[in-house]
Amino acid sequence: MVSNTETITNLVLLTLCYLYIIAIIIIAVRIDAKFPKNLKRKFLHIMIGNFVYIIPFFTFTSFPANFPFFVASPFILLTLLASPASPINLKKEISGLADITTGGHQFGLVLYAISYTVLAFFFSAKPYVIIAGILPMAFGDATASIVGQKMGRHQFKIFSKKSIEGTTAMFTITFVSVTFSLLLFAYLCPFSTSTLLLASLGVATIATATEALTPKGIDNLTVPLISALAFLFLIGGI
Repeated sequence: MVSNTETITNLVLLTLCYLYIIAIIIIAVRIDAKFPKNLKRKFLHIMIGNFVYIIPFFTFTSFPANFPFFVASPFILLTLLASPASPINLKKEISGLADITTGGHQFGLVLYAISYTVLAFFFSAKPYVIIAGILPMAFGDATASIVGQKMGRHQFKIFSKKSIEGTTAMFTITFVSVTFSLLLFAYLCPFSTSTLLLASLGVATIATATEALTPKGIDNLTVPLISALAFLFLIGGI
């Protein structure tokens, strides 16, 4: 039986998540104009990625009360309204967010929101899978982009231009962030530390390869989903 205290706790967490994400969007929009749009986008990716650290505290994780899903899903609509595919003319009201999207793939944030929503729909009760799916995109890809632009001297191209320096940064940061985060919430993980480390290594490898092989912007969808599935497979489907 669900207590009133548990219900209130989940509602407070839900409200805090909305306020946090809205605040992050406002900050990203208002960051000094001297900052390039790419950095604003990566700021959004990283800060919204931090939502994975809140998911483990929700106790309502299955329908009809899948609260992590309710946090993520409304932002599909918000980012869609900020994209060129907006079905109604609301761009003036959210022009700042729309302006950030023009610096890269115009549907990148929409796909990022979709990835979050899909993972929350299926794995809210297994937050370690969401961690393994989102952090390669939130931290790994963001670092790869920044390092690649600043220090990417050895470049290669498959579908879009990449650099060895950026790719190496993505692998390293993905492995470190996924490993650290899962160890932080080790009480949630029904598998050994050695399995966790090997799975994190596998996720880092697969996420890096996926990012390198995916056309620009679409990696906001492929990296989180493929990384999550790879992690689930590597830990034995628990």
